Amino acid sequence: MLVDWRPRARRSLQSIYDHIEEDNPAAADFVFEALIAAAASLPDHPYVYREGRKPNTREMVVMPNYIIVYRVKRDRIQIVNVLHARRRYP
Repeated sequence: MLVDWRPRARRSLQSIYDHIEEDNPAAADFVFEALIAAAASLPDHPYVYREGRKPNTREMVVMPNYIIVYRVKRDRIQIVNVLHARRRYP
């Protein structure tokens, strides 16, 4: 099963990186790598994380400040968005 990063999720990940990098490039790299690694682990146990607030999604909390919103498809995990936990969602 592969991990498919949707365009919105890619933009969100880049925005998170850019925001952190302004103050701390090393922290930006750390958070970026943690989010990528977390998403890469989803195919192993895609249903272990909570059901999402939007229909047909699930949410993985990472580091505890970030949420990876994803969908489980027949042949892939679709990363829909990456959010800061304080962000109002949906």
